[in-house]
Amino acid sequence: MVPPWALAGVGAGKQLRMSIERIGDRVPGSTQDAAALSNLERLEAEAIHILREAIVQSKKPVLLFSGGKDSTILAHLVRRAFAPASPPLPLLHIDSSWEFRSLLEFRDRLARQLGFELIVRCNDAGRAAGINPFEHGDHYTTVMRTEPLKSALDEGGFDVIVGGARRDEERSRAKERIVSVRGANHGWDPRRQRPELWSVYNLRLRRGETARVFPISNWTELNVLHYALWRRIDLAPLYFAHRRATVERDGALIVVDDPKRMRFRPGESVAEKTVRFRTLGCWPVTGAIESGATDLAQVLRETQSASRSERQGRIADQDAGGSLERQKREGYF
Repeated sequence: MVPPWALAGVGAGKQLRMSIERIGDRVPGSTQDAAALSNLERLEAEAIHILREAIVQSKKPVLLFSGGKDSTILAHLVRRAFAPASPPLPLLHIDSSWEFRSLLEFRDRLARQLGFELIVRCNDAGRAAGINPFEHGDHYTTVMRTEPLKSALDEGGFDVIVGGARRDEERSRAKERIVSVRGANHGWDPRRQRPELWSVYNLRLRRGETARVFPISNWTELNVLHYALWRRIDLAPLYFAHRRATVERDGALIVVDDPKRMRFRPGESVAEKTVRFRTLGCWPVTGAIESGATDLAQVLRETQSASRSERQGRIADQDAGGSLERQKREGYF
């Protein structure tokens, strides 16, 4: 018997409309208004449609997983899109060696719970050479994230790489199509991207090409949080307020996740503060915010009234010169 998702490439627009009409298991007693809930249903249907299109047209797909809220939502969407079958693609996590310890525990637990195969890759040579985010900036990102990612994709023979990027996060990501074609060495050229009309996505690839696919491109940070609340999805504990050891540096609060590896500057001291994160990356370069939000509803209310972008917590993003776009052209996420 052919599974329903395998028909995703047939009558794409009609399939999407039918998916939207079928999705309707609302949370009993939900206080969300009908318009907001309807919008979440449309976003969910669109993401599931994109996932099915990508998988049915791929030879060997993989899902990039960081443990952050976007990739967590995406993993649950994959599970929802292909249930009751097991997820038809593995999770790939690039461990920079500077990940939050609780995030690694969350990653392993989520993979087990949702039935994903988990692939973890790290640049052991870079780790042995002492490449770190304190001293090496963009070079660290290239060596510890971009290069092991490209190596893992080449070794695995993956042709369609699904990721949780959203257009509202950052200006270089706003340039991305939902299907982002990558050329030789996984490089990104915005001039070579394809038109995307009527919910039809072209994943035909030439020799040497791969495609990055972003099913939640049209979501916002608030959409992600609303969706997690609606579908009762657990996010990493770092998104919730807790007493944590912090250091103030360059206007940001850095959580000292591993005191033995922390590079303290003269005059810096550790202080316990109640903080959480809006975005997650390597712990030495990801700023926390002071907060009392200990559950998802409180996080959502706090985010709705925030005056700053979530990406302002990524200290590395503050570099001038379009460093993220340059990294993307070199094969970064």
